[in-house]
Amino acid sequence: MPSPNQDDRPPGLPVDMLILHYTGMRSGAEAVARLRDPAARVSAHYVVEEDGAVLRLVPEARRAWHAGISHWRGQAGLNGRSIGIEVVNPGHEFGYRPFPALQMAALCDLCLGILARHPIPAINVVAHSDVAPDRKQDPGELFDWEGLAANGVGLWPAAAADPAAEAAADPAAVPALLAAIGYRADLPLPLLVTAFQRHWWPARVDGVADAGTRARMAAVAALAAASA
Repeated sequence: MPSPNQDDRPPGLPVDMLILHYTGMRSGAEAVARLRDPAARVSAHYVVEEDGAVLRLVPEARRAWHAGISHWRGQAGLNGRSIGIEVVNPGHEFGYRPFPALQMAALCDLCLGILARHPIPAINVVAHSDVAPDRKQDPGELFDWEGLAANGVGLWPAAAADPAAEAAADPAAVPALLAAIGYRADLPLPLLVTAFQRHWWPARVDGVADAGTRARMAAVAALAAASA
């Protein structure tokens, strides 16, 4: 289902990011209609329906318009270097709910194919809320990042805290840990902590860098250094 909202990628720029979103609209059909509306000027490469159906809107070789103003690991304007996937879910505005297992299985298969075609490091498989923490909260704290990582998509630390991660989890280290993972440094710290929690510590999404959050940050930072 092609979208007109696309253009050429910048020449010579690698596709080295995979950005996951939720649609945040009342239905999948409404979301697809918007992503294909020239007046909306938004799109994604793929949409994954709740029943597992996958729609392609923009070829991977082209730039889709999904991330907006975005930053990750020192790079900005990430549409040019990323694949964007919209996962159908009404989102926080219209009745946020868990993502069905069939939908997540289809998404995992889709992501694995994308990762096989492009040199995307695990730390660059991220949420819209990671790359735009001041504007976005999708795909949110109910999204199964842990399950994706268990199947080779993205990063998730082991359940047991690493002693080195615990030692590094000093409150003063929080800004450096967030920067090492990839977050921009020029936003209020609670915004960045909340974005981190939505992805890697969903049991607590309140912007407070408690000991558990800090230990998880240190563990993710260590994985990021190894995968980048």
